[in-house]
Amino acid sequence: MEALLAVELPAGEGWQYEPKWDGFRCLARRDGGEVELISRNGKPLGRYFPELVEALSALKEKRFLLDGELIIPVGDALSFEALQLRLHPAESRVRKLAAESPSELMLFDLLSLGGKDHSANPLSERRRVLETFFAGIDLPQLKLSPATTDRGTALAWLERSGGALDGVIAKRLDLPYKFGERAMVKVKPERTADCVVGGFRYATKTKLVGSLLLGLYDDSGLLDHVGFTSGIPAKEREKLTADLEALIDPPGFTGSKPGGPSRWKTDRTDQWKPLKPKLVVEVKYDQVTSRRFRHGTGLLRWRPDKDPRQCTFEQLKPALRPSQLREIFGT
Repeated sequence: MEALLAVELPAGEGWQYEPKWDGFRCLARRDGGEVELISRNGKPLGRYFPELVEALSALKEKRFLLDGELIIPVGDALSFEALQLRLHPAESRVRKLAAESPSELMLFDLLSLGGKDHSANPLSERRRVLETFFAGIDLPQLKLSPATTDRGTALAWLERSGGALDGVIAKRLDLPYKFGERAMVKVKPERTADCVVGGFRYATKTKLVGSLLLGLYDDSGLLDHVGFTSGIPAKEREKLTADLEALIDPPGFTGSKPGGPSRWKTDRTDQWKPLKPKLVVEVKYDQVTSRRFRHGTGLLRWRPDKDPRQCTFEQLKPALRPSQLREIFGT
């Protein structure tokens, strides 16, 4: 179940608010002796987080499907970088990282338990079953995400967003779990988008990357150029350049491309290298004009957990206003 972006938390009766954790969204499924960790785009994650697979295998309950967030605490904060490092092909490397920085699963929904499907039940009932299930668990790797129906508490969480928290999620207590639908509301302290890196430019007078060219898929499945980001740390440029050069492959963008008429156009505007659509970055932006970022964006982080095909223009829709939330959720 996905979320709609809103400018403020919905108010009124019938809402449950939860922290939005800074991690990898994950479904945890157990069927007898088989345990799976499944990413938001359906890819298996179990081999990258063996300590969690072992923990879930140790539970008395043999059949369940849980929804949660994979997180790695490092000191007093959560480390998204530590999660990214886990997506490594070498099992020995993954095991070493798992021992050094164990991951945890922050639970916030329960879809089935003991062979009984709960996904069609309202969230209020699913939350009650989840809390009962969690009360019988004594494993430090599993956590229960806080939840409240008090909007003031949720606003306090939102004010503290950053570090461990990535915002706040609001869910209707009377709704069933809607697979693949945007049936939740999320509020974040800044506007962000996950974009495909469709190309790059070298920095002036060097052979090191200077900027990444960003793309989003349109309704026809074409990758359109939407802007750029250039805040690449100097210490990362050499390795990143090598990684990007290994992916050079025309056409890069299959829809609109960098360049074209512009009063800001220079001799370097058309000098860019096309890439295979393999890499995803999360950027922060301020405004969108004519389906493009009006200004340069801020590079937040790489998203190896995100399928490039999920990077669509839907992310750039204006955040919903309270009146629109009432139309959608009937409150």
